[in-house]
Amino acid sequence: MTAAVFPEFVLGRLDGFEQGPWRIETGTTSRGGASCNLSERVLRVPLTTDDVARVVRAHELMHIRVSPFHREHVPLELDVSDRALECAEEFRVNYLLGQLGFDVSLLHDGTERLGAQRLAAGGQWDEAVCFFLAVIGTGGESDYLRGLRSAQATWPSALRALKKKVLSVVSQLDAAHIGGTDLTEEGFPRGFLHVTLPIARLVSRSMSAVGPVDPESLRTFRRSLEPGARRPPSGSFAPLVFDTSVDYVVRTRRGAHRRARPATCGTAMRYPSRLLTDPLQRAFAHKATVPGGVIVIDQSGSMDVTVDELDALLHNAPAALIVGYSHRPGDTGRTPNVWILARNGRIATSVRSGNVGNGVDGPVLRWALRAASAREPVVWVTDGQVTDSNDHPCHNLSVECARLVHEHRIHMVRSLRDVRGALRGRRASADSFGRVGRELPGIRGL
Repeated sequence: MTAAVFPEFVLGRLDGFEQGPWRIETGTTSRGGASCNLSERVLRVPLTTDDVARVVRAHELMHIRVSPFHREHVPLELDVSDRALECAEEFRVNYLLGQLGFDVSLLHDGTERLGAQRLAAGGQWDEAVCFFLAVIGTGGESDYLRGLRSAQATWPSALRALKKKVLSVVSQLDAAHIGGTDLTEEGFPRGFLHVTLPIARLVSRSMSAVGPVDPESLRTFRRSLEPGARRPPSGSFAPLVFDTSVDYVVRTRRGAHRRARPATCGTAMRYPSRLLTDPLQRAFAHKATVPGGVIVIDQSGSMDVTVDELDALLHNAPAALIVGYSHRPGDTGRTPNVWILARNGRIATSVRSGNVGNGVDGPVLRWALRAASAREPVVWVTDGQVTDSNDHPCHNLSVECARLVHEHRIHMVRSLRDVRGALRGRRASADSFGRVGRELPGIRGL
């Protein structure tokens, strides 16, 4: 016997969604075996008549009733990832099903424990957080936590603390508010804005943390869930996001930097008059080497860079590549954290300010090393205080940067006025470069 499904009968939305003909595809009760595409009106659900299939169908129909159908109805927040929003919406839909009397304990397929074991064994804390949100309140929650405990004994306690905070978001709201689709003054569906988004913020903060491994790190994680608390350490750098909106102008070269110089020998006689006027008869042209290098500027603190300062740097090194960087703590990749200030004779018309944190020290140094040509110096303007993507100091990341400095002979300087000396080979004492400087003596002694 096959069940009949009529998504066209799901009415009551107040956000402008227009019902119409739907295409029904046969799905399964396995995880990922059912889906709902609101924009194209495609519903994939199991069509059997058993109790599990009935709840799975109800879950997808609830998406039709309450989930946003238009991207403009989803608030764009810099510190909330799309994956966190997706998982938070899954929780809201399951919670609403439970409020309507559906047996959500039937929403499990027996793979939860094995999936959790694989995540725990691979140290995939971020995905473990997301998966947990999708099984809260379902029949797979207990099996999932037992699977995590097999390899990560501290993770279940951390996730229970997260669950407590997630449930507090919906505890004081009725089903009508949680599932509300009427648009607020900001133009977002009420239930999504007041339930899904706050939960996604919690999930994003939790995903970016290092998975707790001992009582101290567990306490740190729990504190990070409190309102107004600082983000937990992530223990890793953020990926580079280049600013492509920077405007440039061609920098006028000054007369002191000539492209070619007279020489006594060569393949092209460029200055024949010198055969008569020059005692050394330097009539041939020799291509001049234009001073350059790669200059990396940490703009996370009070380092303000002006266009005049960039021009002064280029006067001493006309062929230099100059790049600035600073990461916004907790950003999910929507805010640029690195920008080219000068390259190939072009200079930025203005210099953007930093984003408070460091966050990408290691990745930007590796990028600079790849961009530098043979024997071209790399200069790092920094205080040596390396931080992770949530702007926490991290010993391992400091060691990583110290190794790059040592192995590739990167010149560290404290200010822009010291760059000229570094380009000429002058090196500063490591003592003045914070955590990176403290790690250098040990690395050199290995």
